[in-house]
Amino acid sequence: MKILIASDLHYPTINGVATFSRNLARGLAARGHTVLVVAPSQTGKKYKEVDGNHVIYRTASVPFPFYQNFRISPNPAREVKKIIDDFEPDIIHIQMLMWLGQAAMKYGNKYGIPIVSTNHAMPENLMDNIKLLAPVARPINYMLREYGRRFHSKSDCVTMPTQSAIDMFSGTEKMTVPLRAISNGIDLSRFTPSKASPETYEKFAIPTDLPIISYVGRLDAEKHLSVLLHAFARVVKTTPAHLLIVGDGTDAENLEWLSRDLGIEDNMTFTGRVSDDEIVELHKVGTVFAMPSPMELQSIATLEAMASGKPIVAVDAGALGELCQDGVNGYLCEQDNDEQIALGLARILTDKKEQADFSKASLAIAGTHNIEHTLDEFEALYTELIER
Repeated sequence: MKILIASDLHYPTINGVATFSRNLARGLAARGHTVLVVAPSQTGKKYKEVDGNHVIYRTASVPFPFYQNFRISPNPAREVKKIIDDFEPDIIHIQMLMWLGQAAMKYGNKYGIPIVSTNHAMPENLMDNIKLLAPVARPINYMLREYGRRFHSKSDCVTMPTQSAIDMFSGTEKMTVPLRAISNGIDLSRFTPSKASPETYEKFAIPTDLPIISYVGRLDAEKHLSVLLHAFARVVKTTPAHLLIVGDGTDAENLEWLSRDLGIEDNMTFTGRVSDDEIVELHKVGTVFAMPSPMELQSIATLEAMASGKPIVAVDAGALGELCQDGVNGYLCEQDNDEQIALGLARILTDKKEQADFSKASLAIAGTHNIEHTLDEFEALYTELIER
């Protein structure tokens, strides 16, 4: 089938939406489908490129001020219409409700093309990064949620990566289209419980004689990484350890300042932005993976860590409870409670048997999120909507 994927956030942007949309495009193309991705240009001007086994049409774009290294296409209607006219997709899959998503929804509806829309984020993911709007965040969050409900109601099916995400989606009782939980999935052939190469430790100056607490993902305010740093400051008072922070974002400079204020800068490594292959290697480094973010609708990074055999310490918020099962493969802690997070981390670091048991459980849970299962479910959903 001919599948058009509209994604306002796409590779080389690093976040969950971009990772999922690229994995989906690659996986579907590998199965013999003709896949065209529509995403913002990385240069500002429109162009086409080939990403392995599928084509990406890059629409004219400008920088987005609130997220580092993000670009947006604020007026893509003509480009999207022409793309749809030329490509004649059997189905459209929208990844975001921003400008490209809006244009794809408009012309998909106009031409009677079946549309799947996936909700990857909550309003708080944006609002936490715009501190000037903090006093009016609650009413704005409400308006954004209501907008999201109206937008997704124009599609033929709405998917979210977990049932918890569906339960959190405000206004689901008003939705007139079906909602379905389909995991983002990960490539289990890439993320495996093996050791990182000596070159990885050397390149990023990671100690080899200490247990490692790791975090992989964006360094933005919504991730609540300051809480993890406060927790780690508690840990190192009693337990030798090193904190590995992988990624980049708008909060990176603040976090580096905080590490100095807490006196833990010598016990930490900030890698900055890294490549896809380096992410795979760095997931092998950690002894335990920490996820302090309270607004995860699934968390691909946590899944990747679990597939790499890592115990998890996460906050009991969002959909993280579906991945981090308290006392089974790690510990769930109260949101923003750095003391609880520190206790969970220290307990795993100092208990080898618990490390082994939690690692085994993480592998078993991650095994149910194979990207191949995800592709099966989307293929079946696309076929169902096209035939309908």
